[in-house]
Amino acid sequence: MSLTKLVANVFKPRQREFEKYINDAEQLQHDVLMRLVEKGQNTEYGINHLLNNTKDYEDFSKNVPVNSYEELKGDIDRMRHGESDVLWPGQVRWYAKSSGTTNDKSKFIPVSSDGLQNIHYKGGFDTVALYLRNHPNSKIFDGRALILGGSHAPNYNIEGSLVGDLSAILIENINPLANLVRVPKKSTALLSDFELKRDRIAHECLHKNVTNISGVPSWMLSVLVRVMEISGKKHLEDVWPNLEVFFHGGIAFTPYRKQYEQLITSPNMHYMETYNASEGFFGLQSDPEDKSMLLMLDYDVFYEFIPMDEFGTDHPTIVPLTGVEIGKNYAMVITTSCGLWRYLIGDTVQFTSKNPYKFVITGRTKYFINAFGEELIMDNAEKGLAYACEKTGAQVSEYTAAPVYMDSNAKCRHQWLIEFSKEPTNLDEFAKILDNKLQEINSDYEAKRFHNVTLQPLEIVKARVGLFNDWLKSKGKLGGQHKIPRLSNSRKNLDEMLEMNK
Repeated sequence: MSLTKLVANVFKPRQREFEKYINDAEQLQHDVLMRLVEKGQNTEYGINHLLNNTKDYEDFSKNVPVNSYEELKGDIDRMRHGESDVLWPGQVRWYAKSSGTTNDKSKFIPVSSDGLQNIHYKGGFDTVALYLRNHPNSKIFDGRALILGGSHAPNYNIEGSLVGDLSAILIENINPLANLVRVPKKSTALLSDFELKRDRIAHECLHKNVTNISGVPSWMLSVLVRVMEISGKKHLEDVWPNLEVFFHGGIAFTPYRKQYEQLITSPNMHYMETYNASEGFFGLQSDPEDKSMLLMLDYDVFYEFIPMDEFGTDHPTIVPLTGVEIGKNYAMVITTSCGLWRYLIGDTVQFTSKNPYKFVITGRTKYFINAFGEELIMDNAEKGLAYACEKTGAQVSEYTAAPVYMDSNAKCRHQWLIEFSKEPTNLDEFAKILDNKLQEINSDYEAKRFHNVTLQPLEIVKARVGLFNDWLKSKGKLGGQHKIPRLSNSRKNLDEMLEMNK
């Protein structure tokens, strides 16, 4: 009997528990909220916001304000300096470094022991539980897991306190038994120099029996390309014949899918999306045939949602899970056992089902272009690019876009900077197909493009190979969980990249 068959029994009780997600969603979320309120009531934040008098969601929404990172930053900084019982009971020693805000280069998200166990590791466990439920003949535990992570560093010289990529925090704290089935070795996994780490990972894993890989699609692809260079093989299954699944998250998989399918041609290869962020673990693709994800309802995460058409207004509607509507775009608000109280995570989602609650990530509250009322979001961009690639045979490696507010001829348009892994034969045709598809899927964009009155046809600038990585490197953000900002009303990032593209 394979080791996976034996280990699979550990996951069966949890697989049965997922049935509660269908009929008991409201009760599960109520229980989570009350648990978080009870634990947090004697913290400084809990005392200031009357958590000891909070009996239900109505009390909670009345007593606790919605917070951006700026509102919690002062408290988090005090926690980083060693203060206890500020946002969460006890001293929080770990901080996940995330992409910055308008005012700061980086955010530092607290990761408490409760959050580590009841959110992040629970998400990892459930990833395997759902995968094994869908693929009962799997043999993932008969080989090694290649887990791509970032790095960490000391936090303010506080003993035992560290700051870094969430993936590094997870690797640092993982059960030692897990190291028996994962690669590369810990010292390699935590290297800060991505280019050195990429090379070492490729060499260390080359002759291992790798059955599953986990990480951000862009960085994992870079590692796999290096594996192919060293091995001299044509396809990845020639190196790892038992590779069966890629657990991916962090960024949309759509722009990379074709490249992975060319690299891994085995019909036995599977892909499973996970929604794990520095702030928590929120969703899992529970059905291989359905691209939407199951919202994880019984972790230490309580969810609320703000309709995006009200986002940024003085008094937006805020609803708990039971108040969401299918097909509506929402900004997600979370309360967690890491001390994030009614925290605006910055992601936008759209529900595809309420029984159980399933959703797709549609973008970021700050990653959109709405310079002329067109309200172009990342979901539109991903779908448009996927369609243009399908029609032209092109493949997109990386991209970003921003508006040209007015050129010398008083013309406005969207400017896209795209790095192709396979260029279209005709770039103008690619641009036209993309532009038409965006009009088809976004009525606001279509209205602004009508007769070229407000918006001219979009412009595509071809990026040289490696430009986006070079830009990230110039920012000290190569590797780890760092992402290219896809859409922006500001031209700052795009202009920096265009300058480097000369």
